[in-house]
Amino acid sequence: MTQYTMQDPRTQYPQPSFDKQVQEAPGLAKEMTPKPDHGEETYRGLGRLDGRKALITGADSGIGRAVAIAYAREGADIVMNYLEEESADAREVIRLLEAEGKKVTAIAGDLKDETFCKDLVNKSVDAMGGLDIIVSNAGKQTAVEDLTDLTTDQFDATFKTNVYAPFWIIREAIPHLPPGAAIIVTSSIQAYQPSPHLVDYAATKAAEKAMVQALGAQLIEKGIRINAVAPGPIWTPLQPSGGQLPESIPDFGKQVPIKRAGQPVEVAPVYVFLASQEASYVIGETYGVTGGNPTG
Repeated sequence: MTQYTMQDPRTQYPQPSFDKQVQEAPGLAKEMTPKPDHGEETYRGLGRLDGRKALITGADSGIGRAVAIAYAREGADIVMNYLEEESADAREVIRLLEAEGKKVTAIAGDLKDETFCKDLVNKSVDAMGGLDIIVSNAGKQTAVEDLTDLTTDQFDATFKTNVYAPFWIIREAIPHLPPGAAIIVTSSIQAYQPSPHLVDYAATKAAEKAMVQALGAQLIEKGIRINAVAPGPIWTPLQPSGGQLPESIPDFGKQVPIKRAGQPVEVAPVYVFLASQEASYVIGETYGVTGGNPTG
């Protein structure tokens, strides 16, 4: 089967309940049960990004990994960023991308560091001979039940990862991006329906959405499009490594109309569309991929 095989979406992927599981942050896909589907066996490309040059943050697992696989199979060369602690997952992605015959450059580092974000852009340009797609996907999400337990350090780290890093990367990249380039930011359903235990995370996702809207009109003056994707509950290492309260994991995703968590591969096609020339008239928008939860 591929993403084009008609199926009942309710039963297409595993449904709750999941096994109880907890990982240390940032978490690894290889340690999850069931394993997330990033499209390793199912995503079939059609050449929609032939010759393109993409920088993807958080590309070792989850949505970033699914996007990297999809982009490579659509014809793009990839620079993938991840944390050193995620190297085990990153090595699997590198093998998958190289198997597609595409150029892949792996750059580990912490996006909370402004200097690293600037270097990441410039190394990407050097590695690929240019840059015309940016996927700002890496994110920090840590559930905290009571606001009095939400530390300033966590609040700061969440904003640095989720808001400052995209700002630093996009600002550094603008002089390198040609007309026709595309930027995609990963926001969240939390920008519309914030959970009480994700105060800092929800605030950053709302900020990302607003930043994309503001930059949409500004960047199109340079011929650059920027949009966002707002996923709902997606089965990624972010969830069992602190993104959800441990007791929430077995029924993760059960609350949405489709009654299950989404898989990373189900989100990737939206990133392909937004990066491709097919989305030439889509500017400053946020696309929901939420299993039926409304974003308006």
